[in-house]
Amino acid sequence: TSAAQRDHSGNTKWLIRRMDAVIATSTQAASYLQVPHTVIMHGIDTERFSPPADKTAAKKAVGLDLSKKHFGCFGRIRHQKGTDRFVDAMIAAMPNNSDWIAVITGRVTAEHQAFADGMHAKIAAAGLTGRFLFPGEVADVRPWYQALDLFAAPQRWEGFGLTPLEAMACGVPVIATPVGAFPDLVKNDVTGLVVTNDAAAYTAAVAALLADDDRREHMASACRPHIEQSFRLEREAGDINAVYERLLRA
Repeated sequence: TSAAQRDHSGNTKWLIRRMDAVIATSTQAASYLQVPHTVIMHGIDTERFSPPADKTAAKKAVGLDLSKKHFGCFGRIRHQKGTDRFVDAMIAAMPNNSDWIAVITGRVTAEHQAFADGMHAKIAAAGLTGRFLFPGEVADVRPWYQALDLFAAPQRWEGFGLTPLEAMACGVPVIATPVGAFPDLVKNDVTGLVVTNDAAAYTAAVAALLADDDRREHMASACRPHIEQSFRLEREAGDINAVYERLLRA
């Protein structure tokens, strides 16, 4: 199985050439392969990740303000994950969108503490400390997805990236950068937006979607059907089994 989105080393190419079959986890990873291969993208547990029966109750369950809308960014807090890009975009958009709160969950390791401290300082300088929530590393992220109205995937680099799938399975549209498998996961302008890997472009996309309830709600309605059709965990398992069965028959 190959997930790398870069040219392989000589040793890895030699090893790949000796395989009877190769699976790539995204079209981006497949573009670096020089042998026949099958693209099989990851799926998720659509029973665990599902829309809430009641959005208000979902917000209440995790202690969110019921009068506000919530835009989340989940994952380890570090430069690679683009957490600062999300923070910058929200600082720029919040003055014109007073009904939105940013929710950032995830672990901060010691080596990335200065990065996190810098974001907190920037938020405080903008006078927006009360508009950003940092619950930290949560034991179960599912109820947090269910409470959101919009999800951010602002990564600068990613191997694959499951968070957009988890958000969309919960009926939450996504604003993503074109890294990892995100262009394959998010249907642009249908279940969210895939913008260029540029801070200004990401900020503009955030501002546009925060201000457009109808567009965002239309995207939300398309998210769950998209995941059920293409990204169920059972589909991934079945596709992988088919590769092994083909080899066994041969």
